[in-house]
Amino acid sequence: MLDVVIVGGGPAGLNAALMLGRCRRNVALYDTGTPRNSRSRWVSGFLSRDGVLPHELRRLAREELGSYPSVSLRDGEVVQAAATADGFEVVLREGERVTGRKLILAPGLMNDHPDFPDAERFHGRGVYPCPYCDGWEHRDEPLVAFGQGKAARGMALELSIWSRDIVLLTHGVGEIPDPHRQDLAGRGIRLIEEPIVGLDGDPDGHGLERIRLANGQVLESRALFYAFDECRQSPLMGQLGVDMSDKGAVDTGHCEKTNVPGLFVAGDASRRVKFAIVAAAEGAMAAFAANTELLQEDLARSGRRHG
Repeated sequence: MLDVVIVGGGPAGLNAALMLGRCRRNVALYDTGTPRNSRSRWVSGFLSRDGVLPHELRRLAREELGSYPSVSLRDGEVVQAAATADGFEVVLREGERVTGRKLILAPGLMNDHPDFPDAERFHGRGVYPCPYCDGWEHRDEPLVAFGQGKAARGMALELSIWSRDIVLLTHGVGEIPDPHRQDLAGRGIRLIEEPIVGLDGDPDGHGLERIRLANGQVLESRALFYAFDECRQSPLMGQLGVDMSDKGAVDTGHCEKTNVPGLFVAGDASRRVKFAIVAAAEGAMAAFAANTELLQEDLARSGRRHG
């Protein structure tokens, strides 16, 4: 039985593996190799790695983990997970079963793309979920906020940090209350309720260039930021019975502990602040807590043998 099984090879899972490797724990990290940010041009706000390519950050991390012989990096998708009398058992898609005394889930979130044409094609190349990650690169350019309701209005107001030329698109869905309309207009934010019919540009080159609307209007913009209240969680969360917050995140406590003993959830799945560097920090905290629990259990077992 392994000391710890880690599911997910992003910043959270990799940093958890690093810290546990330094504690000489036997660890297996399982990853599908399809990160949520695979289409992104860069990783932002990561001290000493600001602007690094996502796959390069992962490559560097995996290379560093090669120095720790007790850490095993394995390709594979974990499709089932359950608590057992001794810890946890996970099942891979190919049928392999692996057991560990502790389990750290760091699968990230399952992103739903906006429901307008070409959104998926330009995702990470002009269509973004996070202005903190991509707003700086498009500062002082015409920016578009997309969404409905309170979240969309909040996104439009947030974008005013990076530009004074902002349009809020609702795609013809939802009602905007008059007080919100007046507030947006007073701040110089244009509100357009026409549906989006397509995006123009080169997703493999310069990215987004234009947004076409149903009434024939064309908006020149290199960046559209969409606002969603929630993202889908990995099915493993439901299988293990973890408590969720009202925003759809896993309700973790001290050092990423969950309501399930021995189970930790780190990274985007556990917090509303979805920064790579925050995910890495949460992975380190989960590793610290898992190692502490393992140590306490080992000491108690040793004490019973010598008692």
